[in-house]
Amino acid sequence: MAKVKVYDMTAKVVGEIELSDDLFALPYNEPLIHEAVVNYQSNQRQGTKSTLTRSEVRGHAAKPWRQKKTGRARHGSTKSPEYTGGGVVFAPKPRDFSKKMNKTAKRLALLTALSKKLELGNLIVLKDFVIESGKTKDANAFLKAFGLNGKTIVVGSANSAETLRATANISSLEAISIDSLSTYNVVANKNVLLTTSAIKKIEEAYAE
Repeated sequence: MAKVKVYDMTAKVVGEIELSDDLFALPYNEPLIHEAVVNYQSNQRQGTKSTLTRSEVRGHAAKPWRQKKTGRARHGSTKSPEYTGGGVVFAPKPRDFSKKMNKTAKRLALLTALSKKLELGNLIVLKDFVIESGKTKDANAFLKAFGLNGKTIVVGSANSAETLRATANISSLEAISIDSLSTYNVVANKNVLLTTSAIKKIEEAYAE
């Protein structure tokens, strides 16, 4: 088991915690992580875009002018794609983009991604993450204390309304609940901060 320092909101060391090798020392599995990220992004797509084909646009199917002896191009309907307001060729229609992924594989991908963050030194353990004032300046002070650069995600067991409000206006900082954590969140952020309560939930959910 690896011993990791535990920090408070001011970046001071307040203790240590042991992280299980079965959860946070797994070998890097890029194909599995890629599959999990693609699965997540596909499931976020709404698939609601829709345009009209020539059979659906408003109008009539009458031939605009006779076939021959007009000196003009042949046309069979003003609803064809060549006309303004005509139908769209191969029009996009609502569809389901969602993908399925084995539950065990999805869990392994998340733990593999977290293990890589720990190996790179981009995983930090916090005693707790609460910004009672709900002010953005306090959230910025938190980032400055740790000297964090790049996108950062803080994962807790739950987040108060004040904490979410304080981080809402900082594009590089996001606070989420452990129940919402996915492999995509880990990969898309340079720094991952886990509270001790979040780690406890991970151990309870994933430990065999």
